[in-house]
Amino acid sequence: MTTSGPQPDYSSLRSNVSELGRILGDTMASAEGDDFLELIERIRGLSKGAREGSGQDQAQLLEQLRALDNDQLVPVARAFAQFLNLANIAEQHHLVSREMDPLLSASRNLSNSLGELRKEGVAIADIEQAISALKIELVLTAHPTEITRRTLIHKHSEIGECLARLELGGLTSREQSQLQLRLRELVAQIWYGDDFRRERPTPVDEAKWGFAVVEESLWRAVPEFLRRLDEALEQHCGLALPLEAAPVSFVSWMGGDRDGNPNVTAEVTREVMLLSRWQAAELYLGDVTQLLEELSMTRCSDDLRQLAGDAHEPYRAILRQLRSLLRDTLASIEAQLRGEPALELETLQCQEQLWQPLLACYHSLMDCGMDIIARRTLLDVLRRVRCFGVHLVRHDIRQDSARHTEALSEITRCLGLGDYADWDEDTRRAFLLRELGNTRPLVPRHWQPSADVREVLDTCAVAAEQSPEALGAYVISMARQASDVLAVHLLLQEAGVQKPIPVAPLFETLDDLSRAREVIGDLLENHWYRGQTGGRLMVMIGYSDSAKDAGVMAASWAQYRAQEELLEVCKHHEVELTLFHGRGGTIGRGGAPAHQALLSQPPGSLKNGLRVTEQGEMIRTKLGWTSLAVKTLALYTVAICQANLRTPPAPRKEWREVMEELSVESCKAYRAVVREEPDFVPYFRHATPEQELAKLPLGSRPARRKAGGGIESLRAIPWIFAWSQNRLMLPAWLGAGAALASACSNGRAALIGEMAASWPFFATRLSMLEMVYAKADVELSAYYDQTLVPEELSFIGERLRQQLQADMATVLEIDGSDQLLANQPWTAESIRLRNIYTDPLNFLQAELLKRNRQQEEPRLERAIMVTIAGIAAGMRNTG
Repeated sequence: MTTSGPQPDYSSLRSNVSELGRILGDTMASAEGDDFLELIERIRGLSKGAREGSGQDQAQLLEQLRALDNDQLVPVARAFAQFLNLANIAEQHHLVSREMDPLLSASRNLSNSLGELRKEGVAIADIEQAISALKIELVLTAHPTEITRRTLIHKHSEIGECLARLELGGLTSREQSQLQLRLRELVAQIWYGDDFRRERPTPVDEAKWGFAVVEESLWRAVPEFLRRLDEALEQHCGLALPLEAAPVSFVSWMGGDRDGNPNVTAEVTREVMLLSRWQAAELYLGDVTQLLEELSMTRCSDDLRQLAGDAHEPYRAILRQLRSLLRDTLASIEAQLRGEPALELETLQCQEQLWQPLLACYHSLMDCGMDIIARRTLLDVLRRVRCFGVHLVRHDIRQDSARHTEALSEITRCLGLGDYADWDEDTRRAFLLRELGNTRPLVPRHWQPSADVREVLDTCAVAAEQSPEALGAYVISMARQASDVLAVHLLLQEAGVQKPIPVAPLFETLDDLSRAREVIGDLLENHWYRGQTGGRLMVMIGYSDSAKDAGVMAASWAQYRAQEELLEVCKHHEVELTLFHGRGGTIGRGGAPAHQALLSQPPGSLKNGLRVTEQGEMIRTKLGWTSLAVKTLALYTVAICQANLRTPPAPRKEWREVMEELSVESCKAYRAVVREEPDFVPYFRHATPEQELAKLPLGSRPARRKAGGGIESLRAIPWIFAWSQNRLMLPAWLGAGAALASACSNGRAALIGEMAASWPFFATRLSMLEMVYAKADVELSAYYDQTLVPEELSFIGERLRQQLQADMATVLEIDGSDQLLANQPWTAESIRLRNIYTDPLNFLQAELLKRNRQQEEPRLERAIMVTIAGIAAGMRNTG
């Protein structure tokens, strides 16, 4: 796709990258000496020459890296890793800078989108309806793909802030000098500091990190985004965003996602929910304190006078009451966090306690002609109340279906009814529905369950303690049949949950996705269940495990069809469906540019809003700075409105037939390698740093769902992370190109070209493959094999690299291009520039893995960790 009009100017970005590189060089020279800087420059120069095709430079580069002694390994690896981190900061700043591509501006994006819709003839009433129905739920997960320490993230944000201030006009020479000095100070702090956590974070630590993202970025970003949306609505439709509008909200899995993580217990979930309320009260206290300083006006409406009494400054009188409420709330929560009983004080329990007094102040200011005061800070606080509530984020609970089966098995055995796990689906379902309609307790009073079952029941008890505002959904991993959903409803009912919590089955594998319609259809045929839903249903679509199970092409088509079928069955039963997308940041985990990904979904899939996971480093990349978060929210808004107000192209019958063929062929090709090649698992463990990744203190969750086992027991994140490190990028392309080549050779080439040109779903798949191919590197992968893989296993890597090159040629032929990313010149240039700094880290990592596998040594392990972090920065994503 080509864009008309002025092309983006990247000169300031290149200038910032160069300047940060110079500062890093000066810092390294000061810290390690001029000889060290000369060594780094020599390695960089050889890497550049090797990338330009000089075999002599590559040979010298390898010789130089192999000659490094153990004391040099960590500093050399850090030098290249830190440059890549600084380049990333410069790119993130560019996305929100004044010289940025106009297409990426949040305000222009919103305004242009609404303007285009109006020009296309979309009625104002339809736009108003679309905006009023807008619902963006971003689910912050604890998936361990964030490799950067929180203290470093803060320094990176500070560097971005300095770059932003330097681009402002009118700075004095002293102001410029001070900012340059601050940049040097921050880079020095990074160089002299530690790159990694020494210990794995606990689930509570992860939750605190998530709350910090809200405090440092989203708290400001949400009202700013709503202000820009309001302005766009006024400009193109003459409408104002309603005061009570809450089109965006946040959910957290941190401290609630116990799927395969034994560290997440009921007590952890209870503590995290208290901390969530504490953080919200603390942030509101800051807002109310600011309003107390500002709202010193004496004129007010009669309604506010009744609330404030005869106070001279009525607004401050109201706000002092709120300040006392918030202080008492903080004191009471702090007592509970210390293990003491809650204090006997009035505390903040629901939105209305904040909303009503603040709304009264707002209406009074408006009635008295002080609109300019009402519509600034006070309006921002009102909008925060609606979007963040009193819990800051709502909390999902996630658990594997097998744990619920285990709990019910113990209960039925105790009651002398037999073993629930041995029953067939019809027997299970009949038992569950009978008990759901029974008012007597199911669990015997003096029964002592096993520790694992006690944990399941305690988790349900924690859910029962919470107000409905605190909870998002109960997500069931590996949901395969209707009884998996009914089982959770029964366990929650037994725990005393009063108001129904959305129970969302997660369909993950290829087989599960293909059966999703049958499972949901069975549930909706039941009168009790349909009544329980209240006419609304949430289903989660898994992207990571389906891709690991069947490859990206087959998985993406299975996800698309599952969504279509679920929408159809819910429509038949007159139930509104919310699709919850469990995407990761990488291509192999469903990742894609937000706008492109949303517009490639089936028609109608965004009618009830967007609920999607944001995880790991993608939280920081998309939401970590206020300006980035505003841009991200605007992108989501535009995509949802366009999807719901335009009629997206539905795939034609013959396109579907081709996709079915591609799905079958790609799955067959993928599984032929991953499942059927007997030596594949040993090859994988030799050729990648998979085993070393497990030692990284990334997150609280183990790398495997269970000890031992092969690929099937490995989580999707380390599976993809490992292949991105050795630059083969296998999970993101295996099977897809082979299927496309087969279809083209069987007379489908014209149809495939038509699909690429006219069907957003298919065009996005091809675009993502191009991106993966551009980041993959055949020669680097071969070097890992030469260095690490036993000769008897090397044939596997050779075959895979031959397949990768053939797949690249296939996609280029479909695209009608002679080079990858021909229509994305900056992306191609960015990858090219990064390779100069990432290549030495790859070569060095292979050498380090070889040395460490021969004889483990702490210095080698630390150097490996630095290379892992640096390559992840160079690839711009991890898991």
